Amino acid sequence: MRGHFSKIFHQTEKRLMGMRKTLIIIHPLLLEMQDPKTGVKSQPQRLVITTIPHAITGEDIIAWLADRFQVDTQEARNFVSMLVALGYIYPLQDHRRLVIKPDASLYRFQTPYFWPTQQWPVEDTDYAIYLAKRNIRKRGILELHEQEHYNRLHKWMNHKWDFVVMQAKEQYRAAKERKKPDRVVFECQERAYWVVHRPPPGTVSAMDYGLDRLTDPNADEVTGESLCLLCCSFKHYTPLTRSLCFLCSRRLVKYCSTYKSHDPFLSNCLPSNPWLTDDATYWSLNMPSVEIPTKMRVERWTFSFAELLSDPRGRDDFRLFLKKEFSGENLAFWEGCEDLKWGEAATMREKAEHIYKTFLARGAPRWINIDGKTMEVTVKGLKHPHRYVLDPAQTHIYMLMKKDSYGRYQKSPVFKDTVKKAICPEEHRYRHRRPSLSPIILRQMEQEQRAKMAANVDITQVMSKLSKQGKEAPPPFLCDNQF
Repeated sequence: MRGHFSKIFHQTEKRLMGMRKTLIIIHPLLLEMQDPKTGVKSQPQRLVITTIPHAITGEDIIAWLADRFQVDTQEARNFVSMLVALGYIYPLQDHRRLVIKPDASLYRFQTPYFWPTQQWPVEDTDYAIYLAKRNIRKRGILELHEQEHYNRLHKWMNHKWDFVVMQAKEQYRAAKERKKPDRVVFECQERAYWVVHRPPPGTVSAMDYGLDRLTDPNADEVTGESLCLLCCSFKHYTPLTRSLCFLCSRRLVKYCSTYKSHDPFLSNCLPSNPWLTDDATYWSLNMPSVEIPTKMRVERWTFSFAELLSDPRGRDDFRLFLKKEFSGENLAFWEGCEDLKWGEAATMREKAEHIYKTFLARGAPRWINIDGKTMEVTVKGLKHPHRYVLDPAQTHIYMLMKKDSYGRYQKSPVFKDTVKKAICPEEHRYRHRRPSLSPIILRQMEQEQRAKMAANVDITQVMSKLSKQGKEAPPPFLCDNQF
């Protein structure tokens, strides 16, 4: 038994190579350790003023493993240290250091949901929601490294930070409804999970290279955040032109990381990918005038104001919000300018006059509020109307809606109700259809087939048939001048 335990331990000590197989062996051991009769002794322990159920001590864990596998205390302690470093066991008191202490320090077994073998994607959005929730609970008092991560993620996810804060508030409100011991246990579980996957600076993490390890364990993983940090560091050592290139690269990385999950060619497409199957449900759910949008479609509205206006269904939702705020004329004016800009040239003058009488003239039924300079430029241009004559006024109204109405719309009951009603279609599994061959390839295949058939023909047989046909044929008719 001692040799079997040592074999498992040494497999995990050599830079944790073959991690997946070893962790599959560990899972039955963890279940055995949590057995109420034969496992590690657990009992309710008092933590400050809260009683934590099923708490265990570090010395009990080490003693159980040493007795179970008949090994010395030091070897059992090394093995338990690995379990703590991977997040299978987490401390209740000192969260910053994931190590085992051979004393009366309190620990608990991590719920299987947070086990590293679950392969949950560790995304920056989930970490931002966790930090925002801690910021609400601690009233702005975070640890130094958490505050740095919070500020960086706030700057990085500025386009959807309202969504992050809204999710954090909802989770915080749901947590307050639990009993205090359950709430404390869940907070410890979640914090231990993020300490494993987002360790504080200066600490060694067992998950630095992940379960699917690279050939070179010292190679750094390239992520969107790491590329942004690299761009920021190079910015101080490069001239202006190269700094602009790094700025463009940073924006490109940000755009790709934002829209990656919404691209049907880069991520899973629900309910099925219409480019790979014959199912057209995707087009039906994303029609311009659909009654209930999908969650992915509503999430895109939070990326930017331009994304909201580019979606007809999003404009309808935004129009309902503006109608309740008695400012629907702003969106109507913007849509009228778009119609003038991209409409037919024959009706251009009539549309310009109609927009002026409806929104800009004195006593207009749907008068909009723009500054005097913009009004002067617009009225002067309407004497000789063209497609872009209303661009200054349209830009003014656009920026007004973007800076004022768009932020309040995302916090309004209209948007929250749309998010609540949005559907998340289930995945349909179809067989992928086989793509048809190109006509050029079919023609080449036909020519190759003919060439093979011609190569298999015996030339002697062909010549003999031709000679027989020539002998049986009648002599040609001769004319008089041939005698």
